[in-house]
Amino acid sequence: MKFKPFAMAAALATLGTLSVATPTLAQAQEQYVPLLVYRTGAYAPNGIPWANGKQDYMKYVNANGGVNGVRIAYEECETGYATDRGVECYERLKGRGASSFDPQSTGITFALTDKAPIDKVPLITLGYGLAASQDGGVFKWNFPLMGTYWTAADILIQHLGEKEGGLDKLKGKKIALVYHDSPFGKEPIPLLQKRAEMHGFQLNLLPVTAPGVEQKATWLQVRRDRPDYVLLWGWGVMNSTALKEAVATGFPREKLYGVWWAGAEPDVKDVGANAKGYNALALNPNGTGYPLIQDILKKVHDAGQGSGPRDEVGSVLYTRGMLISMLTVEAIRRAQEQYGKGKVMTPEQVRWGFENLDIDEARLQELGLAGVVRPIKTSCDDHMGSSWARVHQWDGSKWVMGEKWYEGDKSVIDPLVKEAADRYAAEKRIQRRSADDCKA
Repeated sequence: MKFKPFAMAAALATLGTLSVATPTLAQAQEQYVPLLVYRTGAYAPNGIPWANGKQDYMKYVNANGGVNGVRIAYEECETGYATDRGVECYERLKGRGASSFDPQSTGITFALTDKAPIDKVPLITLGYGLAASQDGGVFKWNFPLMGTYWTAADILIQHLGEKEGGLDKLKGKKIALVYHDSPFGKEPIPLLQKRAEMHGFQLNLLPVTAPGVEQKATWLQVRRDRPDYVLLWGWGVMNSTALKEAVATGFPREKLYGVWWAGAEPDVKDVGANAKGYNALALNPNGTGYPLIQDILKKVHDAGQGSGPRDEVGSVLYTRGMLISMLTVEAIRRAQEQYGKGKVMTPEQVRWGFENLDIDEARLQELGLAGVVRPIKTSCDDHMGSSWARVHQWDGSKWVMGEKWYEGDKSVIDPLVKEAADRYAAEKRIQRRSADDCKA
């Protein structure tokens, strides 16, 4: 990244260290946003474009004069996707006026969820994290924006039901979940168990030890059980390995459906034409045809400030990282509308901004994101704001986006969220927020 004027020392090469030195007083005039990343380790091929998209959007905002004149100060901290290193990054950076944290890992999110209310720093977990944290009445500082793993699992079951001619047609079917044996992979299980109970399908749970490079036994079991569909809850090398094993065991790729973290270019590029027919959820499309992407190419990459290669811009994970930074900036902008335009916002004020987002179609048009995502509106009760996704399919050389938008079924999801949030509150002795607290 391009170092800020206050960064007087070179980046340290040691993993887990910051990419800039300790800020000086000059940072007081800038909005500070730490960027947890993993550019190293088994998950780097997926983590790198995600990180580059986050950083490029910050550069783009600064190139346009900041947020009402307030520039963004950002720096990276390498986690390697390891929970302990993620917590170390958080502890090191939280006291510098951090606007928010995007942990980039469900495991790190779990570890930070108890810390955030004490430190009063918001956590943004776009499309991942703790599903119950949608409930802002209990999880005041968590924001699983645009969807959780329960909405993802619910949408996949809706889609499979549609393919079969109705959810009732799932009765007697076998659906296997091949999942990363971690908090990330286990998150969808309660929702899938609920849907299995509702519709009468058999759910088979097949955990895969991280990082997921050894799956032969798992896919031999798939071949023995002959499920009608396999849901893939993978990340990084686990996804391409699963596809290769599906090819080797003859499992039809068109019967294989990935979560939105298993539907990007790195997941299929090594499998190529053999992955044809594979489906995955999509929180966002890929491509460079959107106005915002074109502006980033012009104002960041053409200016020689790109965080990564130009041909990466517009890829699935790059765009998702860009969206994370966009939502962070919009929360800061929203907070300024309440507490003072042109001022640096405190983490508590930024938290209010996240809780009061209202990004409608008109605002998406202004941002150059029309057609990329659906409107997002949060509240004290709803810290997710949107639960829409589509399904795209790999045609052997590129992702082809399905036209239909699916929304998580609130009648199924909300009772599970309420039950889990109440259980968490009881365990942690947390009182639900009052109406006055919601208005504050």
